[in-house]
Amino acid sequence: MKHHRKIAAIIAIVLAGSGAALAQQSGGHTPRLILAAGGMDAEYKVGDLVISAPMAKATPPNAPVSGGYMTITNNGSQPDRLVSVSTPFAPKVEIHEMTMEGDVMKMRPVAGGLEIPAGGSVELKPGGYHVMFMDLSEPLKEGESRKAVLTFEKAGTVEVEFTVKEMKPGGHMNHGG
Repeated sequence: MKHHRKIAAIIAIVLAGSGAALAQQSGGHTPRLILAAGGMDAEYKVGDLVISAPMAKATPPNAPVSGGYMTITNNGSQPDRLVSVSTPFAPKVEIHEMTMEGDVMKMRPVAGGLEIPAGGSVELKPGGYHVMFMDLSEPLKEGESRKAVLTFEKAGTVEVEFTVKEMKPGGHMNHGG
């Protein structure tokens, strides 16, 4: 356990030097990186919101779309809304939801943005709410990180990095080595 604390301290020192650049790139809000037990999961904070573990689905060559997933927690007393996502690797990005209508799974954009309830969380995951990266400029490869800017109605903007992961059958992310 002491070894993990030393590694965490070293990473914190290295990241501390990049805070000013991150603050400028994210509209003045400095993202936080939190080390979680059992591995490293990125967390970013903007206003009362915490964005946890942004991940994107790896794609085969020439695939035009990919999905983006994360958990957004609102620690505030007022709801907020994810209104847009932008990134250089996908000229078109939409916030989608998947629902079952009878025996048919339907996907559609979320009109007006995705509400993050006060004191609550929304998980963007396969088969539910997610970000659709469209018209990809190149394949997303496992192990890469891709930057995107999330824009919230009240909290403002924050730059996050989506870790690209391979999808296992059934829609689960591969968290292996």
